[in-house]
Amino acid sequence: MTQFRLIATTLIFALVALRVAGQEAVQVKTSLTTPFRFVAYGDTRFTTPADIKAANPLARQALVKAIADAHPAFVSIGGDIVTRGESADDWKVYDAETAAWREHKIPVYPVLGNHDLKGDEKIALANYFQRFPDLRNNRYYSVRAANMLMLVLDSSQSEVSGAQGDWLNQQLDHLPSDVDFVVFILHHPPYTSSSDAELFGGGHSARSPEQALAAMLETRQAHTRPRFVVFSGHVHNYERHEHLGVVYFVTGGGGAHAYPIERKPNDLFPSKEINYHYLLVEVDRNKMVITMNRFDGDKQTWSQPDSTVVAIPGAHGAGGK
Repeated sequence: MTQFRLIATTLIFALVALRVAGQEAVQVKTSLTTPFRFVAYGDTRFTTPADIKAANPLARQALVKAIADAHPAFVSIGGDIVTRGESADDWKVYDAETAAWREHKIPVYPVLGNHDLKGDEKIALANYFQRFPDLRNNRYYSVRAANMLMLVLDSSQSEVSGAQGDWLNQQLDHLPSDVDFVVFILHHPPYTSSSDAELFGGGHSARSPEQALAAMLETRQAHTRPRFVVFSGHVHNYERHEHLGVVYFVTGGGGAHAYPIERKPNDLFPSKEINYHYLLVEVDRNKMVITMNRFDGDKQTWSQPDSTVVAIPGAHGAGGK
């Protein structure tokens, strides 16, 4: 009898585990219609303003204020939100410095970065999900906004295998017919001009998991009407790449100390500047306009040194700039 109970209990736990493993990540549904606009940026590294080694607090605060003044439909933060995920004090700085976003009722859709998991991971995740309860403890999830589907990925796990890979493939296998753009948000970049051997310190090469993700997306893009657009961070600068119809942005200039990078020939933004910035993404029927808004801390000025249009090929009214 005891053995039967043990077997029955084991089966129950197995079924529960299967249900948990098979749960579909949460989908956030918005009431947005086109046109709408949102902000994408990352690597803010909120921490005490006294710590000027981890981040540039003046640039970080200027970007937060400018984003609030732009009144986007939502903000996508591509990871490394805080300097140390387990630090309650770092998260309190995030709360204080982004208060204007909450005052303006601007939702934030985050992605986990390596700094957000620093320290005790359980404490770090508890701090993270406390700020974003709508995610219901999901480390990857989707957001449906008018004609755009945003897939937010956790690049501390494989993006193309395991539970997350299965979920991602399911999402791409069943794209709604009224989706024009599929936006992917993750922390580590599939393409970057940066490298681990950067002389400036802090450089990052593209990792093999994200390279595998890029290969999968580019294969799918060839047979998919909606355009694929990827936003990542980790590299503290701005980059723009395009490969086989997929457009890739590196937007890691949110406040973590930015650094120059040696631009590769296929980097479509050949700048030698240090680029603290955010991206304003304007979404309409059949086209998306992405504009880089750069903050020059020395001059206390703003500029827009790069802008590009991602359009549905052959669609009426999808002309570029």
